[in-house]
Amino acid sequence: MESLPENPSLGPEEPHLASEEAALAHLLEHCWPGGRSFCPRCGGGRLYELSAGRWRCAGCKYTFHPFSGRWINNGNLTPLTWLRLLHLYAGEATVHTLAAELGLSYNAAYKAVTTARFAILAHAPDARQLLGPETGLGSYLKGKKLTGEPRGGGGQVPIPVFGILERNGWVFIDLVSGLSAETVFHFNHNFHLRIERAGNLVHTAPYRHYDALVLCGDDSLPYEYIRRRADGQAEPKSEFWKFAGGRLRAFKGVSPQRFPLYLKELEFRFNHRRENLFATLVRYLCDMVPDVPELDESRP
Repeated sequence: MESLPENPSLGPEEPHLASEEAALAHLLEHCWPGGRSFCPRCGGGRLYELSAGRWRCAGCKYTFHPFSGRWINNGNLTPLTWLRLLHLYAGEATVHTLAAELGLSYNAAYKAVTTARFAILAHAPDARQLLGPETGLGSYLKGKKLTGEPRGGGGQVPIPVFGILERNGWVFIDLVSGLSAETVFHFNHNFHLRIERAGNLVHTAPYRHYDALVLCGDDSLPYEYIRRRADGQAEPKSEFWKFAGGRLRAFKGVSPQRFPLYLKELEFRFNHRRENLFATLVRYLCDMVPDVPELDESRP
């Protein structure tokens, strides 16, 4: 994949990558800024310390540790492994590379990267919508924990359609409510909206105010009916597409339900391309997992 030389994420190792103790102290600074500890359930500040790094809230009696309820509480990695993983992930290391460099199994590295992607998505302005029923992503959360499979699985998986809009060096990737994948194919077949396909990835020529529509389909879509025009491909003319096009095509085997995670990662990387991604990722990972109230009734 294309490198990003202007990204300052990659550089000499920081002191917090030197030991487990230093890594833990660095993460606790992000979990409890200024040293102000609080209960992750009720927000109360009257706490008392128990053994093995646990705390108990004097108000609601909840017993917890500093990472409880946060994204970093997924994955069972040590503080130093988390920081080293985020350092490599900021530089776009693959899951295979992460596993080899950190001595993890592929599944452990994949779960950690998925956690990072969820943390990125949770900080997007449209996070609440993206964790709702239109994508099904919220079904991967059980309380504050990520599950490997969506809760209540077995039903039809949504195929959301996204619109890409780039303005003044920033990109916004919107979930286009009310527009189905089948409708995109209908516009191609009957109204000559240009479509390009790479595997299950589909993107279009400009549509309304969007530079392109993009979706990740499954075997239910009629790819064989895509109509091609002789006046060129449906390749968006934008800086974001120059950055993201090859990366999107490299996402092989991504499911429609997980595709928004990859899109929001690319949106994040593009919009923060001149910033220290590592520092931002650490902050995101230490934030609380949001509630997904739309799915509460379906929880066992």
